[in-house]
Amino acid sequence: MDTDVIVVGAGPTGLMLAGELRLGGARVTVVESLTEPTGQSRGLGFTARTMETLDQRGLLPRFGTVETSPMGHFGGVQFDYSVLPDAHFGARGLLQSQIEDVLEKWAVEQGAELRRGWELRGLTDGPEGVEITAQTPEGPRSLRARYLVGCDGGHSTVRKLGGFDFPGIPASRGMYLADVYGCELRPRFLGEKLPNGMVMAAPLGEGVFRIIVCEHGTPASDGSRSVSFAEVADAWQRITGESIHGGGAHWVSSFTDAARQVGQYQRGRVLLAGDAAHIHLPAAGQGLSAGIQDAANLGWKLAAVVRGWAPEGLLETYHAERHPAGARLLMNSRAQGTVFLGGAEADPLRLLFTELIGGYDVVKQHLAGMVSGLDIRYDLPDADHPLVGRRLPPRELTGPAGSVRTPELLHSGGGVLLDLTDDAGLRSAAAGWTDRVVVTVAAGPRPDDLSSVPAVLVRPDGYVAWVGDDADGLRTALRRWFGAPVTAQESEPTETAGAAGSPVAAGSSAAGRR
Repeated sequence: MDTDVIVVGAGPTGLMLAGELRLGGARVTVVESLTEPTGQSRGLGFTARTMETLDQRGLLPRFGTVETSPMGHFGGVQFDYSVLPDAHFGARGLLQSQIEDVLEKWAVEQGAELRRGWELRGLTDGPEGVEITAQTPEGPRSLRARYLVGCDGGHSTVRKLGGFDFPGIPASRGMYLADVYGCELRPRFLGEKLPNGMVMAAPLGEGVFRIIVCEHGTPASDGSRSVSFAEVADAWQRITGESIHGGGAHWVSSFTDAARQVGQYQRGRVLLAGDAAHIHLPAAGQGLSAGIQDAANLGWKLAAVVRGWAPEGLLETYHAERHPAGARLLMNSRAQGTVFLGGAEADPLRLLFTELIGGYDVVKQHLAGMVSGLDIRYDLPDADHPLVGRRLPPRELTGPAGSVRTPELLHSGGGVLLDLTDDAGLRSAAAGWTDRVVVTVAAGPRPDDLSSVPAVLVRPDGYVAWVGDDADGLRTALRRWFGAPVTAQESEPTETAGAAGSPVAAGSSAAGRR
């Protein structure tokens, strides 16, 4: 094999996956048809859960000052997301080009190989591995790997060559997206509904505005035709009565309200992630965020398979966990589109949503959790504790060596056993897995939502796999998610970090032995 995993597509999903695979010890080659990044930024920021995912890998400081806003919306109905603990409307104003630049540098630092100008032409999935053929600047080339992951967007070539079905709702309308300059615009951050459609305008700085133009009656495009700035300006004027023809655009694009999802995220040795697996109406930055979360879920599992320590069925949990999350995303984005983009026939629905959101905190909490991604709970075995299947909340803990934030414990990409009661018996039970799981003692004062939790086993993607104080239950959970122990003999681990007891060093030790 030329590499362990081929990732097709160097967008946010593919680059995040490449970094995750390298953290897990897998060799990875990313192939991308573009010879250089486009500089376009269809996405602007990411959700609260994705922000936590990036924080778990120590990547947030690379974005500089990350601004968040408690005020968000659902289908254009505005409300305060902080009604739900830890929730906000996400990181705003971060261009997709910046996100891709940060993730590319990180993935390459981890040892991922990036080959640009590779246009996928063929794919053969065999019992031992996958072979691709591609047209490259040097001519036709082939590449072989044990697995291949398509992260190549809504028009995915991998999805088509791999024979994946793609059922769903066809597009009913076409819309425009552009970054324009030289135009006299007033901000319309949440969009403005007018008789002929909806327009949005958000300032990006230096006289540039991101605009979205949704004109009633615009037919859906199949993406085969380029859109001109004149078409966008004409539609803007028909809706608003304002002319932006005197300006220009750095780039223009079109999109639709189609909602589709593959039936299976894996066929043989080929898997899909991000927009290659699910497409939907852009709503609240959820598309880019869902792709990054797909990558975080899949990366450690696929690395475990190619490294040889994965327990039986681990890779299958990628589809089992992320397909329902994708289906829920399609549901909420379609609902938002109906509420916000529909004509007069949708007015009663808009009034109902306004009444429910304005009058009931429980409704706000439900919608904030859905859009932020903080309400995701995977259906894990023995999930009798409310934390199991959910993310480990970002909290500061205290132990013998000081304090540490829980996301820091996951920087290395390994699992974490968080011992909150200084239980030597639990640490002894985990001794056979310390090459894959970092043991951390944090028996000091705890925040309220962890006050009654004795110990927590956290997967590399930040989701809680087990809560309890029973050594046998811990061993069962360790085998289920981290495979067989290195030795049958259990003893006190030689590396047990305090809450701030060099968690990075402990994590590096565990990662280095994988």
